[in-house]
Amino acid sequence: MTHKHKEELNNLMENVLSDERFDRLNDFMAHGRTSIYDHSMRVARLSFLINERLRLKSDKKSLVKGALLHDYYLYDWHVPQPGTKKLHGFSHAEDAMKKAHEHFGLTKKEANIVYSHMWPLNITHLPKSKEAWIVCLADKICSLQETIKR
Repeated sequence: MTHKHKEELNNLMENVLSDERFDRLNDFMAHGRTSIYDHSMRVARLSFLINERLRLKSDKKSLVKGALLHDYYLYDWHVPQPGTKKLHGFSHAEDAMKKAHEHFGLTKKEANIVYSHMWPLNITHLPKSKEAWIVCLADKICSLQETIKR
């Protein structure tokens, strides 16, 4: 990544990263030994890079914000959640969307990025923008890498 791209990405991430609530993602594990915070940062970086390298001309602000908040559900998914029998893979995207909207405010596009990132597992949660498709792909790549690195 060029210095110019790093600077642009840092500027795009600034609003979310400056909020101390986002730091809570360090308290929860995603895949293997990777925290949700680190996973979300990787997904945001890879999403940004995919967009740049393929010259997709996406809405970068929505792309990066959606990528950072795609797993903003704020609980340890390894521990069963009281009052729910849903499997994490099927339920966390909606949980993350609700929490992210409550804490950060989401546009319709950003909400769909978060809500649809588990497609095709959640077959009815279809990505509706190129930004949502990019984050969905980046999440799969990062998750696989993190799981294999165990």
